Amino acid sequence: MNRFFQFSASSTLSLALLIFTIQTTGILRADNKNICPRVSKSEIAKLFDRWNASLKTLEPNEVVKNYASDAVLLPTVSNKVRHNSKEMKDYFEHFLQKKPVGKIDERNIRIYCDMAIDSGRYTFSVVDRNGKPGQVKARYTFVYRKIVDQWLIEEHHSSIMPEK
Repeated sequence: MNRFFQFSASSTLSLALLIFTIQTTGILRADNKNICPRVSKSEIAKLFDRWNASLKTLEPNEVVKNYASDAVLLPTVSNKVRHNSKEMKDYFEHFLQKKPVGKIDERNIRIYCDMAIDSGRYTFSVVDRNGKPGQVKARYTFVYRKIVDQWLIEEHHSSIMPEK
């Protein structure tokens, strides 16, 4: 018999286990096509609405629930990159004092299997320490990933617009 086709019982079992793992983890279907969650651009757009609604609660923990455990936040009004839930909570404890409410001004959504990118420009209505209302115009990028049964933020970059 050709050596190329000789398999031991253990190597055959290992190969079968690998194929089973690939199929059951959603990497491939039996017809060899990628399994991607069905999601529309409007569903991705609603993820911003969910995040914005969590800001309105003024509860940092509610906002942080929108982020994956390994997410990275490059925040609007802080120079410090946030790498975990504790650091994000710290940022939102301060940011939420401004009572921010976001509004999308321009949006671009692209979907790539279990990831989606929503980027563009938004404006936050905020209140300063003296109770005076104001606005912060910024550009943003949200990178979402489908984790188990929900879309979470993997990467969030927000920066104040450089030009007045």
